[in-house]
Amino acid sequence: MMATTDSYPFRELRLLPGSSLRLRGRCVSIPASYRATWPDGFGARGWKLDANLDDPEIIAATSDASGTIPTSVLVHDALDHLLCGFAPSGHRAEAMALEQLARRTGSDPTPDYRQMAREDLLTGQVVGEPLYRFIGAELRHQLPTTAADWDDRSVVNALRERLGDEALVEQLVQRMAGLGHAGRPHALLSWRVTGFAYARRTELGLRLQRLLEQMDAWVDAEGLTETAGEIRIGQGGCAFVADQGPRLEV
Repeated sequence: MMATTDSYPFRELRLLPGSSLRLRGRCVSIPASYRATWPDGFGARGWKLDANLDDPEIIAATSDASGTIPTSVLVHDALDHLLCGFAPSGHRAEAMALEQLARRTGSDPTPDYRQMAREDLLTGQVVGEPLYRFIGAELRHQLPTTAADWDDRSVVNALRERLGDEALVEQLVQRMAGLGHAGRPHALLSWRVTGFAYARRTELGLRLQRLLEQMDAWVDAEGLTETAGEIRIGQGGCAFVADQGPRLEV
Protein backbone atom coordinates (compact mmCIF):
# COMPACT_ATOMS: atom_id res chain seq x y z
CA MET A 1 0.00 0.00 0.00
CA MET A 2 1.31 3.44 -0.91
CA ALA A 3 1.80 5.83 1.99
CA THR A 4 -1.03 8.30 2.33
CA THR A 5 -1.27 11.86 3.54
CA ASP A 6 -4.07 13.86 5.10
CA SER A 7 -4.90 15.24 1.64
CA TYR A 8 -5.35 11.81 -0.01
CA PRO A 9 -6.60 11.34 -2.69
CA PHE A 10 -6.36 14.99 -3.76
CA ARG A 11 -3.30 16.62 -5.28
CA GLU A 12 -2.63 20.24 -6.12
CA LEU A 13 -1.32 20.38 -9.69
CA ARG A 14 0.78 23.49 -9.06
CA LEU A 15 2.65 21.70 -6.27
CA LEU A 16 3.57 18.57 -8.23
CA PRO A 17 7.28 18.25 -9.07
CA GLY A 18 8.43 18.93 -12.61
CA SER A 19 9.32 15.26 -12.95
CA SER A 20 5.57 14.53 -12.79
CA LEU A 21 3.93 17.49 -14.51
CA ARG A 22 4.89 20.86 -15.94
CA LEU A 23 2.41 23.67 -16.51
CA ARG A 24 3.66 26.12 -19.10
CA GLY A 25 1.08 28.71 -19.99
CA ARG A 26 -1.46 26.88 -22.12
CA CYS A 27 0.70 23.79 -22.49
CA VAL A 28 0.89 20.83 -20.12
CA SER A 29 3.92 18.54 -20.25
CA ILE A 30 3.70 15.04 -18.80
CA PRO A 31 6.96 13.04 -18.67
CA ALA A 32 6.48 9.39 -19.67
CA SER A 33 8.70 6.33 -19.97
CA TYR A 34 8.53 3.13 -22.02
CA ARG A 35 10.02 -0.30 -21.40
CA ALA A 36 9.59 -3.50 -23.33
CA THR A 37 9.59 -5.28 -19.96
CA TRP A 38 9.03 -3.54 -16.65
CA PRO A 39 10.54 -5.13 -13.50
CA ASP A 40 7.17 -5.07 -11.76
CA GLY A 41 6.58 -8.76 -11.20
CA PHE A 42 4.23 -8.88 -14.19
CA GLY A 43 6.73 -8.29 -16.98
CA ALA A 44 4.37 -5.70 -18.40
CA ARG A 45 5.23 -3.92 -21.64
CA GLY A 46 4.27 -0.35 -22.31
CA TRP A 47 4.27 3.21 -21.04
CA LYS A 48 4.04 4.73 -17.60
CA LEU A 49 3.61 8.33 -16.63
CA ASP A 50 6.72 9.31 -14.70
CA ALA A 51 4.41 10.59 -11.96
CA ASN A 52 3.51 6.94 -11.34
CA LEU A 53 6.92 5.28 -11.57
CA ASP A 54 7.22 4.74 -7.82
CA ASP A 55 3.68 3.43 -7.38
CA PRO A 56 3.67 -0.40 -7.35
CA GLU A 57 -0.09 -0.44 -7.99
CA ILE A 58 0.32 1.06 -11.48
CA ILE A 59 1.00 -1.36 -14.33
CA ALA A 60 2.41 -0.15 -17.65
CA ALA A 61 -0.03 0.23 -20.53
CA THR A 62 0.05 0.44 -24.30
CA SER A 63 -2.38 2.29 -26.54
CA ASP A 64 -4.71 -0.72 -26.58
CA ALA A 65 -8.27 0.24 -25.69
CA SER A 66 -10.69 -2.31 -24.31
CA GLY A 67 -14.40 -2.95 -24.60
CA THR A 68 -16.59 0.03 -25.38
CA ILE A 69 -14.15 2.61 -24.01
CA PRO A 70 -12.28 4.17 -26.96
CA THR A 71 -9.19 5.22 -25.01
CA SER A 72 -6.48 3.27 -23.22
CA VAL A 73 -5.57 2.94 -19.56
CA LEU A 74 -2.72 5.42 -20.06
CA VAL A 75 -5.21 8.08 -21.18
CA HIS A 76 -7.21 7.30 -18.03
CA ASP A 77 -4.05 7.72 -15.93
CA ALA A 78 -3.29 11.07 -17.55
CA LEU A 79 -6.70 12.71 -17.94
CA ASP A 80 -8.86 11.14 -15.21
CA HIS A 81 -6.23 10.81 -12.49
CA LEU A 82 -3.29 13.18 -12.99
CA LEU A 83 -4.98 16.21 -14.55
CA CYS A 84 -8.02 15.82 -12.29
CA GLY A 85 -5.70 16.09 -9.30
CA PHE A 86 -6.30 12.56 -8.00
CA ALA A 87 -3.67 10.17 -6.67
CA PRO A 88 -2.62 7.52 -9.20
CA SER A 89 -3.86 4.60 -7.10
CA GLY A 90 -6.04 3.65 -4.17
CA HIS A 91 -9.69 2.68 -4.14
CA ARG A 92 -10.96 6.16 -3.24
CA ALA A 93 -8.87 7.75 -6.00
CA GLU A 94 -10.00 5.14 -8.51
CA ALA A 95 -13.66 5.62 -7.60
CA MET A 96 -13.29 9.33 -8.32
CA ALA A 97 -11.30 8.77 -11.52
CA LEU A 98 -13.85 6.25 -12.83
CA GLU A 99 -16.54 8.92 -12.46
CA GLN A 100 -14.38 11.22 -14.58
CA LEU A 101 -13.84 8.45 -17.13
CA ALA A 102 -17.61 7.99 -17.31
CA ARG A 103 -18.18 11.69 -17.92
CA ARG A 104 -15.44 11.76 -20.56
CA THR A 105 -16.44 8.63 -22.50
CA GLY A 106 -20.07 7.93 -21.60
CA SER A 107 -19.11 4.63 -19.96
CA ASP A 108 -20.88 3.18 -16.92
CA PRO A 109 -18.58 2.93 -13.88
CA THR A 110 -20.91 0.56 -12.01
CA PRO A 111 -19.38 -2.72 -13.32
CA ASP A 112 -15.92 -1.51 -12.27
CA TYR A 113 -17.21 -0.49 -8.85
CA ARG A 114 -18.82 -3.89 -8.45
CA GLN A 115 -15.62 -5.67 -9.51
CA MET A 116 -13.60 -3.65 -7.00
CA ALA A 117 -16.10 -4.50 -4.28
CA ARG A 118 -16.12 -8.23 -5.02
CA GLU A 119 -12.45 -8.81 -5.78
CA ASP A 120 -10.83 -6.41 -3.34
CA LEU A 121 -13.05 -4.98 -0.64
CA LEU A 122 -14.87 -8.21 0.26
CA THR A 123 -11.49 -9.76 1.05
CA GLY A 124 -10.35 -6.79 3.11
CA GLN A 125 -8.00 -5.42 0.47
CA VAL A 126 -8.12 -1.65 0.27
CA VAL A 127 -5.33 0.61 -1.00
CA GLY A 128 -4.72 4.13 0.22
CA GLU A 129 -6.43 4.15 3.62
CA PRO A 130 -7.93 1.87 6.29
CA LEU A 131 -11.13 0.12 5.25
CA TYR A 132 -12.95 1.55 8.28
CA ARG A 133 -12.40 5.03 6.87
CA PHE A 134 -13.14 4.06 3.29
CA ILE A 135 -16.57 2.51 3.86
CA GLY A 136 -18.21 5.73 5.04
CA ALA A 137 -20.57 6.62 7.86
CA GLU A 138 -23.55 4.51 6.74
CA LEU A 139 -21.63 1.23 6.87
CA ARG A 140 -19.69 2.28 9.97
CA HIS A 141 -23.05 2.52 11.77
CA GLN A 142 -23.35 -1.25 11.25
CA LEU A 143 -20.23 -1.82 13.37
CA PRO A 144 -19.40 -1.38 17.05
CA THR A 145 -17.37 1.69 17.98
CA THR A 146 -14.38 -0.55 18.74
CA ALA A 147 -14.19 -1.41 15.02
CA ALA A 148 -12.15 1.76 14.51
CA ASP A 149 -9.21 -0.22 15.90
CA TRP A 150 -9.81 -3.38 13.86
CA ASP A 151 -7.75 -4.48 10.89
CA ASP A 152 -9.33 -4.38 7.43
CA ARG A 153 -10.19 -8.07 7.25
CA SER A 154 -11.96 -7.97 10.62
CA VAL A 155 -13.99 -4.95 9.50
CA VAL A 156 -15.19 -6.56 6.28
CA ASN A 157 -15.85 -9.94 7.90
CA ALA A 158 -18.12 -8.28 10.46
CA LEU A 159 -20.01 -6.48 7.69
CA ARG A 160 -20.35 -9.67 5.64
CA GLU A 161 -21.77 -11.51 8.62
CA ARG A 162 -24.22 -8.73 9.41
CA LEU A 163 -25.39 -7.80 5.89
CA GLY A 164 -24.54 -10.74 3.63
CA ASP A 165 -22.24 -10.50 0.65
CA GLU A 166 -24.73 -9.32 -1.97
CA ALA A 167 -26.19 -6.52 0.14
CA LEU A 168 -22.71 -5.44 1.20
CA VAL A 169 -21.47 -5.35 -2.39
CA GLU A 170 -24.36 -3.12 -3.43
CA GLN A 171 -23.76 -0.76 -0.52
CA LEU A 172 -20.07 -0.59 -1.42
CA VAL A 173 -21.00 0.17 -5.03
CA GLN A 174 -23.21 3.02 -3.84
CA ARG A 175 -20.41 4.24 -1.59
CA MET A 176 -17.97 4.36 -4.51
CA ALA A 177 -20.51 6.12 -6.70
CA GLY A 178 -20.90 8.72 -3.96
CA LEU A 179 -17.14 9.14 -3.74
CA GLY A 180 -17.03 9.59 -7.50
CA HIS A 181 -19.53 12.44 -7.33
CA ALA A 182 -17.71 13.97 -4.37
CA GLY A 183 -14.48 14.17 -6.37
CA ARG A 184 -15.94 16.22 -9.21
CA PRO A 185 -15.41 19.70 -7.67
CA HIS A 186 -11.70 18.98 -7.23
CA ALA A 187 -11.48 17.70 -10.80
CA LEU A 188 -13.10 20.89 -12.11
CA LEU A 189 -10.69 23.06 -10.13
CA SER A 190 -7.71 21.04 -11.33
CA TRP A 191 -8.73 21.36 -14.97
CA ARG A 192 -9.10 25.10 -14.51
CA VAL A 193 -5.43 25.16 -13.47
CA THR A 194 -4.42 23.46 -16.74
CA GLY A 195 -6.09 26.18 -18.79
CA PHE A 196 -8.03 23.61 -20.82
CA ALA A 197 -11.80 23.45 -21.07
CA TYR A 198 -13.19 20.62 -18.95
CA ALA A 199 -16.00 20.18 -21.47
CA ARG A 200 -13.48 19.28 -24.21
CA ARG A 201 -11.99 16.30 -22.38
CA THR A 202 -13.70 13.82 -24.72
CA GLU A 203 -12.05 15.38 -27.76
CA LEU A 204 -8.72 15.65 -25.95
CA GLY A 205 -8.86 12.00 -24.88
CA LEU A 206 -9.38 10.81 -28.45
CA ARG A 207 -6.54 13.00 -29.67
CA LEU A 208 -4.24 11.68 -26.95
CA GLN A 209 -5.26 8.13 -27.87
CA ARG A 210 -4.14 8.72 -31.47
CA LEU A 211 -0.83 10.06 -30.19
CA LEU A 212 -0.28 6.96 -28.05
CA GLU A 213 -0.93 4.77 -31.08
CA GLN A 214 1.84 6.66 -32.89
CA MET A 215 4.13 6.26 -29.88
CA ASP A 216 3.54 2.49 -29.85
CA ALA A 217 4.11 2.25 -33.59
CA TRP A 218 7.39 4.15 -33.24
CA VAL A 219 8.88 1.98 -30.46
CA ASP A 220 7.79 -1.16 -32.34
CA ALA A 221 9.30 0.00 -35.63
CA GLU A 222 12.56 0.95 -33.94
CA GLY A 223 12.68 -2.18 -31.79
CA LEU A 224 13.27 -0.08 -28.68
CA THR A 225 13.51 -1.76 -25.30
CA GLU A 226 13.23 1.52 -23.41
CA THR A 227 12.83 5.21 -24.04
CA ALA A 228 11.45 8.33 -22.43
CA GLY A 229 10.13 11.75 -23.31
CA GLU A 230 7.31 14.20 -22.73
CA ILE A 231 3.67 14.15 -23.73
CA ARG A 232 2.81 17.76 -24.48
CA ILE A 233 -0.82 18.82 -24.55
CA GLY A 234 -1.66 22.21 -25.99
CA GLN A 235 -4.69 24.05 -27.29
CA GLY A 236 -3.85 23.07 -30.86
CA GLY A 237 -2.99 19.41 -30.38
CA CYS A 238 -0.83 16.82 -28.66
CA ALA A 239 2.79 15.83 -29.20
CA PHE A 240 5.32 13.37 -27.84
CA VAL A 241 8.88 14.66 -27.75
CA ALA A 242 11.34 11.84 -27.17
CA ASP A 243 14.50 12.48 -25.20
CA GLN A 244 16.36 10.82 -28.05
CA GLY A 245 14.15 10.49 -31.08
CA PRO A 246 11.47 12.16 -33.14
CA ARG A 247 8.65 14.52 -32.33
CA LEU A 248 5.29 12.85 -32.92
CA GLU A 249 2.20 15.03 -33.32
CA VAL A 250 -1.55 14.76 -33.75
